[in-house]
Amino acid sequence: MVRVAMLSKWHVHAQGYAEYLQSLENVTITAVWDEAADRGKEWAGQLGADFEADLNTLLKREDVDGVVVDAPTSMHAEVMVAAANAGKHIFTEKAMALTTRECEEISAAVEKAGVKFCISFPARTRPHHLFAKQLIDEGFIGDVTLLRIRNGHDGALKNWLPDYWYDEKTAGGGAMMDLGCHPMYLASWLLGKPKRINSMFNYFTNRKVEDNAQCSIEFANNAVAILETSLVTYRTPAGFEMYGTDGTLIIHGNDVKLSSNKLEAPFGGWITPAKLPEALPPALNQWVDGILHDKPILFGLEDGTKLTELLETAYIAHREKRTVDFK
Repeated sequence: MVRVAMLSKWHVHAQGYAEYLQSLENVTITAVWDEAADRGKEWAGQLGADFEADLNTLLKREDVDGVVVDAPTSMHAEVMVAAANAGKHIFTEKAMALTTRECEEISAAVEKAGVKFCISFPARTRPHHLFAKQLIDEGFIGDVTLLRIRNGHDGALKNWLPDYWYDEKTAGGGAMMDLGCHPMYLASWLLGKPKRINSMFNYFTNRKVEDNAQCSIEFANNAVAILETSLVTYRTPAGFEMYGTDGTLIIHGNDVKLSSNKLEAPFGGWITPAKLPEALPPALNQWVDGILHDKPILFGLEDGTKLTELLETAYIAHREKRTVDFK
């Protein structure tokens, strides 16, 4: 049994994570901490867990094996370093932190403590994206020349996100720091080391953070990624396009089409795969199984740091209105 403490209900996914954990037979939620005490007390009551107003007091509890971090992104480093130092396993919502320096501090604490760490990268568990990676690995795309990924919803347009979602100090940014994480970590996973980046961020609803954003990234292998995200888009299915020297993959929603000159006739045109790879276990399951059974956790410290590197540099490019080279 893994005894879990929920660290804040700030993130919009926190409730979903708690409900999912409560559905697992090998997990129990024992405690809650929240930087907003009233919110935390109410949530703890709903979850049937204890509320601890002091984080260090919670981290000393013997009935806490691991923590799920949904605190403001600006607090991630503080919270996770403290959790690691207390010997608690860590599951965190993306982004891992606001800067690579903070990611390095988290990584050092986690590695020193020897605790399990997992970051939520749901797009990397999905069959469509696993298929894209398989095509690259098996040569059906050839050398990737262009990757385009779009991810958006109408949260800012229809005002269903909480007001604090647009607080740059705590959130670290807007659309790109939120939904943009998914195209970012997919591009990193598929294309490797980034070389340079530029950003075009827009403030359609006149909030203090961007609600409509696009980044263009050149990778060391000469592939270019165009990553788009928005909080002001209406009924936009997720889009994924991958073009290469030997093939093209187009994914719009659940529609998957492939064309590759590596396929023999009669498969020389567009085909729809009869079967996609099996979905991987959700990140929360990977974390729990990693703690209980030492099973592999696929989304770790290095992955989280690479995502933050992309995001941090994207915001520098936006603020300074220039193309920025990666170190």
